[in-house]
Amino acid sequence: MKTYLKRCYSVIAIASIIAGLIATTPSPASADANKASVIPPNAHPYGATYDEWSARWWQWALSLPASQNPFFDEGNCANGANGQTGQVWFLTGVINTSGTAVRDCTVPVGKALFFPIINVECSTLEAAPFHGDNEQQMRACAKGFNITNVSAKIDGVDVADLERYRVESPLFDFKVPANNTLGVPAGNGQSVSNGYYLLLTPLSVGKHEVTFGGTFPDFPFSLNITYHLTVSRK
Repeated sequence: MKTYLKRCYSVIAIASIIAGLIATTPSPASADANKASVIPPNAHPYGATYDEWSARWWQWALSLPASQNPFFDEGNCANGANGQTGQVWFLTGVINTSGTAVRDCTVPVGKALFFPIINVECSTLEAAPFHGDNEQQMRACAKGFNITNVSAKIDGVDVADLERYRVESPLFDFKVPANNTLGVPAGNGQSVSNGYYLLLTPLSVGKHEVTFGGTFPDFPFSLNITYHLTVSRK
């Protein structure tokens, strides 16, 4: 069970699209009655597509040792800013036995938020059932995990049509340090991921809540993540 939990990740929250990007990016999608600033899955925000952002998210998440990784944050975001650069800020799920985390976090104003609601990856470095020797095997591996009960809310309003946000990454290279979240020796590998992701334009200054989760029924394992976000100018 511990091995399985290490691949079940998810997260997100904040940022604002600059004028130049607005000119080339479709208008944000609505979440039901709410005009939640969820960027459409067919857009090319901040210089990359959703599938490319999913690969960048994994490269970031896997690059951090367990002692510095926000996957293990509970109650706060002690490690949330580690490795974060650029206009897009990443959120995460949690690695624990319950799959549940509530975090009170501060996010800089003007940062777009990208996170997986729930996702999985398969790589050349891991053992079965997360192993693949080549791109074809890794793609089939990542796509083969059943995912149900997917949900996400922004400030209490459900994000609609989440099936549109299921993303399969390109093949990507990654590097893991010693004491990494995969539990493998430090080294370089290749991976393919599959899952549900959201990208939000910057949230306004003040308090916000982002919740998301889903279930891997074959394990079984579920994620239930709540971010209480304070968007700050400082």
